[in-house]
Amino acid sequence: MPKKKYIVNLTDAEREELQQLLRSGKHPTRKVTRARILLKAADGSTDEEIVAALGVGRATVERTRENFIERNLEALNERPRPGQKPKLDTKAKARLIAEACSKAPEGQTHWTMQLLADRLVELKVVETISDETVRRTLKKTNSSRG
Repeated sequence: MPKKKYIVNLTDAEREELQQLLRSGKHPTRKVTRARILLKAADGSTDEEIVAALGVGRATVERTRENFIERNLEALNERPRPGQKPKLDTKAKARLIAEACSKAPEGQTHWTMQLLADRLVELKVVETISDETVRRTLKKTNSSRG
């Protein structure tokens, strides 16, 4: 078995902070699991023992140790995930709902998703938006269009 590259050595302050995190309040499950991994690794448990005790994958244990060495206790927190920013902020969503609840344009019996998307572009709320984005946004709201 190769020698471990990332050895977890906790200071007394770090150990106390991790134990306090486990004892108090509501924290995301991933953060609590990472804290437990670090405490067990610092106590000398092998990866196999940690995997068996916590029910996580070996890669999770290795990645957590590596992150701790690189980022200290900041390794407990999630890194920002990649992805596109939402097209509509809360103000734009409110405007969309207001438009959807308003009277349909002349010559139409009701708003379609495409008409709403075109209206948001016309009002310069957004530069471009698809009818599918409009549909998903309206579906997530509790408001009724009826």
